[in-house]
Amino acid sequence: MISLLLILIPLLSGIAAFFFKKENAAKGWTLLSSFATVAVSILGLTILNKTELLQFKCDWLPGLGSSFSIRLDGMGQLLCLLTAISFPLIFIATWNRTYKNAHNFFALMLLSQAGLMGVFLAMDALLFYFFWELALIPVYFLCSMWGGERRIPASFKFFIYTFVGSLLMLIGLIYLQSLTPDRSFDIKSFYALAIDSKTQNWIFWLIFVAFAIKIPVFPFHSWQPDTYEQSPTAVTMVLSGIMVKMGLFAVIRWLLPVLPNASFAYGEKMIVMWAIAGMIYASLLAWRQDDIKRLIAYSSIAHLGLMVVAIFSESEIGMQGVMIQMFNHGINIIGLWIIVEILERKYGTRKLSELGGLAQKAPAMAIFFVVIALANIALPLTNAFVGEFMMFTGIFTSQYSEYEMITVPLAGITIILGAIYTLRMVQKVIYGNTNTLTETGTDIGYNEKLVLGIIVILIIAGGIYPQAFLSLTEETTKFILNEANIFPSGK
Repeated sequence: MISLLLILIPLLSGIAAFFFKKENAAKGWTLLSSFATVAVSILGLTILNKTELLQFKCDWLPGLGSSFSIRLDGMGQLLCLLTAISFPLIFIATWNRTYKNAHNFFALMLLSQAGLMGVFLAMDALLFYFFWELALIPVYFLCSMWGGERRIPASFKFFIYTFVGSLLMLIGLIYLQSLTPDRSFDIKSFYALAIDSKTQNWIFWLIFVAFAIKIPVFPFHSWQPDTYEQSPTAVTMVLSGIMVKMGLFAVIRWLLPVLPNASFAYGEKMIVMWAIAGMIYASLLAWRQDDIKRLIAYSSIAHLGLMVVAIFSESEIGMQGVMIQMFNHGINIIGLWIIVEILERKYGTRKLSELGGLAQKAPAMAIFFVVIALANIALPLTNAFVGEFMMFTGIFTSQYSEYEMITVPLAGITIILGAIYTLRMVQKVIYGNTNTLTETGTDIGYNEKLVLGIIVILIIAGGIYPQAFLSLTEETTKFILNEANIFPSGK
């Protein structure tokens, strides 16, 4: 029942929000709904953490071999918790923003949350595809209707990329269903498939392209910076903090265990090198950006590229590090986007060259900004350090060939570049002298202090006591790697 409520609360609340014509009523309703989702997610992790309450199954499309089957495992719980926490933080942080037809904006936001929850819960491939689309379609309308001046071309590019990827994925899933003895989309039927390597190879690309676009992996990344820049900041937070995790999650849940031979054949020899190239390319571009939104967008590509490399390291510690880092990256990147939202609203600019000296005018914001920025570069005792340490350990201990072992030093270079462009961003915004634009600046309000305070608490708590996340993801990690035949090979 817990798993079903995580979908139903934002879904029904989103539908109801279309009928709230007053903006304050729509805001209050969506915030109340998001708090209810957080409460249910926490209950599922604590006092209601029982197997029968964390899963739900009923007939859906029996003629097609599909059922409404959802379940919370460790990885799903972590990502559902991220999704549940993120939305109220986003709503509170952007409370002072006004939107034309606000009820439609908030309704679409909640529908996207319902889709995200469904993606992380689905145990049926057709149901997974349904929620994948439910998460993406509202975001397209949010970008195209409430975005910046160049929102139409950015939204069109986003639509083309995601539509093509989704279509290819659907073809691959339907073909896999045709291979199952019971003609079922159930995840157990998919996991039980024994497909020859030649067939795996071409099905892999049909499905992986959709996931690579969503992550995004170089060279499927070009939609991302423009979409992040032109989207309303609240939508960018959803895209960057949560939605990109759909791709990583899907690779772990639906690709590795179903197509293990193709996954690791192409992963080790091709995709890892693409990810490394993307990490360096994005880091260098981030270094050169003057627009903070584009800087953070390219930074996200670099961080996610490291997660892709760790997924294909064929190691338990690397895989578990990815699961933990998906949550931590989501929290940290949303914190950075909230800072961007504050700067843009207060000073009307996102350009580093037009800011400076804000430590003198907004000391509270400066402290929060520095802590979140240091977490973004994985400083020890922050949450990101744990995940990155585990991922690098997994990469370093993997059984890559000598040629592929260049991934370790190259990935290490991106960590150095990340520190350079992140600290440069902090220096340009916070330190130095004020100018005519920032001279009249004021500190952040109560709601912004509350949201950034919660994020900093999560950053420090995750860095000091990561055991809760380790315990939560341990069983899922071993299960996925066993299904992908990694442990039997001794890797």
